Amino acid sequence: MNTFSDRSSPQLHITRDIAVPMRDGIHLATDVYLPADAQGPLPVVIERTPYNKSMASRSEVRLDGHHLSREEMAAAFTQAGFAVVFQDCRGRYGSEGVFTKYINEAEDGFDTLAWITGQGWCNGRVGSMGLSYAAHTQLAMACLNPPGLTTMVLDSGGFHNAFHCGVRQGGAFELKQATWAFRRAKESPAAKADPVLRQALESEDIHHWFRRMPWRPGHSPLRHLPEYEAYLLDQWSRGRYDRYWQQLGICAEAWFEAIPDIPVLFMSSWYDAYVSSTLANYQAFRQGRKAPQRLIMGPWLHGDRNITHSGDAEFGPEAAFDGQLAPDWLAYRLQWFEQHLKPHANTDCEALGVAVFLMGTGTGRRDANGRLEHGGRWLNAAQWPLPESREMALYLHPQGELSVDAPTVAQASLSYQSDPDHPVPTLGGALTSGAPIFAGGAFDQRETADFFGANGDGRALSSRDDVLTFQTPPLPHDLVVAGPIRVELWVESDGPDTDFTAKLVDVYPPSDDYPQGYAMNITDGIFRCRYRQAWDAPTLLTPGERFPITLEPFATCNLFKRGHRLRVDIASSNFPHFDVNPNSGEPEGQAFNKRIATNTVHMGALHPSRIVLRVLDQTEATQDR
Repeated sequence: MNTFSDRSSPQLHITRDIAVPMRDGIHLATDVYLPADAQGPLPVVIERTPYNKSMASRSEVRLDGHHLSREEMAAAFTQAGFAVVFQDCRGRYGSEGVFTKYINEAEDGFDTLAWITGQGWCNGRVGSMGLSYAAHTQLAMACLNPPGLTTMVLDSGGFHNAFHCGVRQGGAFELKQATWAFRRAKESPAAKADPVLRQALESEDIHHWFRRMPWRPGHSPLRHLPEYEAYLLDQWSRGRYDRYWQQLGICAEAWFEAIPDIPVLFMSSWYDAYVSSTLANYQAFRQGRKAPQRLIMGPWLHGDRNITHSGDAEFGPEAAFDGQLAPDWLAYRLQWFEQHLKPHANTDCEALGVAVFLMGTGTGRRDANGRLEHGGRWLNAAQWPLPESREMALYLHPQGELSVDAPTVAQASLSYQSDPDHPVPTLGGALTSGAPIFAGGAFDQRETADFFGANGDGRALSSRDDVLTFQTPPLPHDLVVAGPIRVELWVESDGPDTDFTAKLVDVYPPSDDYPQGYAMNITDGIFRCRYRQAWDAPTLLTPGERFPITLEPFATCNLFKRGHRLRVDIASSNFPHFDVNPNSGEPEGQAFNKRIATNTVHMGALHPSRIVLRVLDQTEATQDR
């Protein structure tokens, strides 16, 4: 690796592709930006990314549509008296080594900060920033307490525990990992250096391969690039919670005592794939620590902080980050780093507390772009969950009712058949990186041709024979659901293993714009039953065995308006968000003996099933806290 010649301008001095050595002799390509007139050592801001340190991050888009380049970002920071470092992760773009997703980021981050703090232009104080994978890299290195790390900005990422959010969830495997691996393999150094390899990857039909799941070695679109296929299938096959899932890079929970007590800005959004990880990290950093923490939760898709719609739901102009929480995202980060990297700076950054977007205050009409005006507004609070929120349980009843009244009949149940060859299709949700197969966000829960695996006839998803639906009567008053959610079910199956899924839905009544109403997905979760006793002790089912499970959909913050219904849909698949359980008890990632399972949800007084929500009176939600 060669270091490019220094390039200077009246404001900025740039050194590109510095070969920074790691402990194993691998060198990572690193760009350093310094003020041209720098006087003495400076605090440093770093971003480590697998997405090309020289290219603009896809999320650096202002509300006015301007896409900030790396140089523009660096110029803003250097003008404010910071040095800036951008680095390619191991095995990506200009960096040496083999890319194994997530696994090397802790040590590589530590070694990079050790190098930075040894440079004459660094004053020993380093702040990190970045979205998604560039947030994972931050929290991974923080687990080793690297030299100089003083503050972090974790934007839509940072694994609290990837077994529970990010790679697996409820025991199931998140198939965004498959689409991500396929797209990134085409950008790998090997593919860029070998036109034949790249053409082989480009010629693969990813839609075709998603219809032939699960994949296996040599039988996947990644077979042309074995290292990508190997890490993906390895994570797919690891269903048991063991030491693999507690290693550096993917489980901050297991290394939390080593993480320094530093200020952190946590940001995510209700339709992002990292809701639970963000909220768990925020809570962990608050417990027994002194440094100030800040939490921001918007209504957006992954990193799309200035796009005010998610899926087919429009949240209104207030939903944008720019102009609402700060002039823009770059200015907010500058202010954050001024406050926490320059201890004598006189800034007034709102570094404390919580800002969450309450969805659901809109008109419910169809806007000029054909989207539902779901609306919303920002709430400010001192903590999450919101003060004065309380738990409310709603019980499932065999007539399809969802009620605060517990069942009185001793025994009651509903059954359906789950066919792994015809799974319930994913219609939006809190997910990312699914292109070109699936997309996140809020949608009317109907099987239109826009969704992979849907039948395309526009029928309500709730009309399927393999979906159980429970809903309240029309609400007599507004109800704010804000906080974590649990779905506690008593279930059984005639198969040796199966999944159960739960989805929370905001049901609009019929209107002129939506004559059949609009069933908007709010959040969902999944549970693989072989893990009902313990995550580290999978145990196959006994036919006829009744057992309790708890699903944990992502937390949310939504106003269910008067006249709406609150609905819960129960099924046994959500594909392609998650891999499909073959119902056969085979090892994870295998499905040679798929079978149809008859699954039962019990809801009598002896085995009640319910959803437990955190709710807030609307009068309380109208005031900043």
